[in-house]
Amino acid sequence: MGCRTLLCTLNVKAISRMSCNPSIGGSAKGIVVREIDALGGMMGICADHEYLQMKMLNTGKGPGVQCLRTQSDRVVYPSYMQSMLFDIPNLEIKEGMVVAILHDGEKITGVKMAGGEEIMSKAVVVTTGTYMESQVLRGGEKNSSGPDGESASIGLSHSLSSMGIAIYRLKTGTPPRVRRSTIDFSKASIQYGTKGNLAFSYTTDVYIPLDEQMPCHLIYTSPETHRIVRENVEKSAQFSGAIVGVGPRYCPSIEGKIMTFFDKSRHQLFLEPETRDGDSIYIQGFATSMPREVQDLMVHSLPGLEKAEILKYGYAIEYDAVVPTQFDAALRIKKYKGLFGAGQICGTSGYEEAAGLGIVAGINAALEVKNMPPFILKRNESYIGVMVDDLVTKGASEPYRLLSSRAEYRLLLRHDNADLRLTPYGYHLGLISESRYEAFMAKKDAIQSALSLLRSLNLGASKRTNDYLLARHLPPLTSGCPAIDFLKRPDVHYDDLAALIPALGSLTLNSTAVMQLEIMVKYEGYIAKQEKEAKSFAKFESVNLPPDLDYLRIDGLALEARQKLDRIRPLTIGQASRVGGVNPSDISVLVLSLKRRGLI
Repeated sequence: MGCRTLLCTLNVKAISRMSCNPSIGGSAKGIVVREIDALGGMMGICADHEYLQMKMLNTGKGPGVQCLRTQSDRVVYPSYMQSMLFDIPNLEIKEGMVVAILHDGEKITGVKMAGGEEIMSKAVVVTTGTYMESQVLRGGEKNSSGPDGESASIGLSHSLSSMGIAIYRLKTGTPPRVRRSTIDFSKASIQYGTKGNLAFSYTTDVYIPLDEQMPCHLIYTSPETHRIVRENVEKSAQFSGAIVGVGPRYCPSIEGKIMTFFDKSRHQLFLEPETRDGDSIYIQGFATSMPREVQDLMVHSLPGLEKAEILKYGYAIEYDAVVPTQFDAALRIKKYKGLFGAGQICGTSGYEEAAGLGIVAGINAALEVKNMPPFILKRNESYIGVMVDDLVTKGASEPYRLLSSRAEYRLLLRHDNADLRLTPYGYHLGLISESRYEAFMAKKDAIQSALSLLRSLNLGASKRTNDYLLARHLPPLTSGCPAIDFLKRPDVHYDDLAALIPALGSLTLNSTAVMQLEIMVKYEGYIAKQEKEAKSFAKFESVNLPPDLDYLRIDGLALEARQKLDRIRPLTIGQASRVGGVNPSDISVLVLSLKRRGLI
């Protein structure tokens, strides 16, 4: 966006390191990666580079929840990302520890480094991940450390607190890694990737054939695993009282799962390769903060891992974060002009959530420096918009994880159509090149041309048509049928119609465009319904609330609603309706009060 930018990092070699799971994507997360790509971000491009396995999830369900997940190479991914970063114009990378934010009481003026150096800037984006005042815990061990033995970020948390910014403590964890050559995979169920040309980035045109991808494996915990955990649970840092921070509900430790879901006789685990040329296997679903000797027993109780050699023991990590309701929808700390946050410091967990927040915070930092209006995505436009709105409106008492169930318009926020939703934004922000935008518009025009043809043409019950259908075990036609209605049949695909209708065959649609077209046609009624719902609710999102409104003095509002609205300071009536503790009756009182005052 043309801004001179400095990236301060504790260790250049640790940029984009996959300290936890070596994968990108997953439920809802995979859609966020595509949204980042559609805005011009780098994560999807990097994830598509020399991955170990690519898989489409939820293929047995509707398109609203389908998404990609790639098993990434833990060595290649950060190396490739770093190589891209060092080639970016206007970006300088500096190794060192930021210990304080410089400000004049109202706006940010720069940062202070550990050695005393002061760097002046018009905006700062704080992205401390799980490093801020972090401590690694394993059994009775407790050390000041970041992930993978890296240094913790010390001092910045105190600086933020001294600025009147509320800090709280969160926790996450990681499982042991074991040597691949010591595992008996005959006791596990093999898990392959998905066939086809699959990619996160809309610019990717090189794909790794399925037979060159590496498989993962599925196993389950054993009764012996559960016995070991129960008998040693008080030794876990999580259960001994050593951990203060709150952990992620949707990614609990294995001892947390066993003790919470005591009626479950087993829990599934995935054995995932960490790199093509190495010998390390990640045990997904087996995060733990047990002592090393107990982890030895736990790992050896798993089927196929009876003789497994542990390369790295699991641990819990505790770190400081900013209470997320202090951010506005542009991810700016409300108290200070020019101070933004992204990633785990906003109360999230996961690489994808961090990247989604990162691109929004970066865009808005640049826009603020240029004195331009902020870039705010709506809930019906993207999962990133859902995430930001959830965080700044509802907060996060535990590390926030994106789930498809968090989006009320998920059929509009599909994996396939992220470019249709967001690429125009990326282009107008200057993040999408002219050539890429031209290619996007050509694809969009081709889809519209195909839809127009489908709506205008009829498929006759000719011998040629029926012979084609019967040869593919499709029911023959007994009378003429509009082409678009024929495509709505669940067992009919666009390629079938293109073979029967020469005009369709002359259009150039790639596999992504064909997928988008088929979903638009087959789910037309459902999509139209969600679009209508979104449009109906948009009127509430367009009613702005005065920034200085005194909620504490509005008669008729419940006490909890007054306090919550006063703290969150929502931008619109729509956002106010999503604040926890604010009921529909409170919104009615709020609207009536504003009307009486002539404010709306």
